[in-house]
Amino acid sequence: MVVALLLPAAAWSAPVRTVIRVVHYVAHDGVRRPAHLLLPPGYHGQKIPLVISPHGRGVDERMNARLWGDLPGEGGFAVINPAGEGRRLHWYSWGAPGEIGDLARMPAVAEANGVDVDRRRIYAVGGSMGGQETLLLVARHPHLLAGAAAFDPATDMTRRYDDFAALRDGSTLQALARMEVGGTPAQVPHAYARRSPDHYVRQLAESGVPLQLYWSADDRIIADQKLETGRLATEILADRPTAPVWDFTGDWVHTAEMHASRRLPRALARFGLLPWKDVPPLARVPRRAPTLSA
Repeated sequence: MVVALLLPAAAWSAPVRTVIRVVHYVAHDGVRRPAHLLLPPGYHGQKIPLVISPHGRGVDERMNARLWGDLPGEGGFAVINPAGEGRRLHWYSWGAPGEIGDLARMPAVAEANGVDVDRRRIYAVGGSMGGQETLLLVARHPHLLAGAAAFDPATDMTRRYDDFAALRDGSTLQALARMEVGGTPAQVPHAYARRSPDHYVRQLAESGVPLQLYWSADDRIIADQKLETGRLATEILADRPTAPVWDFTGDWVHTAEMHASRRLPRALARFGLLPWKDVPPLARVPRRAPTLSA
């Protein structure tokens, strides 16, 4: 059964009221998982672009869908927000190979639920762990995508494991990582490398996929973003100086810019998914709790 809901419009936009359909798919391990499919109002089966949007650590597809506000209705595109499935865990997939394979199947999932996907205009956009998985999708399935944007992504899983210790729930996160990945970085280094976008610099550089990277020097969740996303951008461009990479940095709270009222519309406009006239102006926002986790 497909459940249709209405997403409230963002404060800055007209009341388009993007439609949400709750659909399901079978993950790589045979588990039936939900996905929130966002569509323009009055969609009647015409060919439209699709955005694949994996969620961040410890949050679900519903929270990720809320970040999009009314943008799908404004731009006339679809967004699919899958629940995700790791090797062992649900909300902590951390770039599991099976999860990346599931993300690559999302266009087929959308098509099976009545969306005529424009296969020339498939994009991936995610924040934090979702940004990590967006980058891995580019590296492993470059011919699928016309563009990708990663907001404050995790790029080095070994570094993430070590840095978890500095977070309030660090020991719990390390235990979850050992369960999901299969051990510590010292025990299974290749498994951690396989989940790390910085392990795929050449693939990212040679993918030809236009890539937008957003990272904050004031990030308190991934506190060394200059050595993660910043370094990744530098290494991609060192490998291929003509690679289509936008590298944006600032001082925002972790993943705060992946939001319908912040830089997310600008990322979409750069891909032609949203008219620039519909992009809200950026205003300085006070620092507050993070939107997603990594």
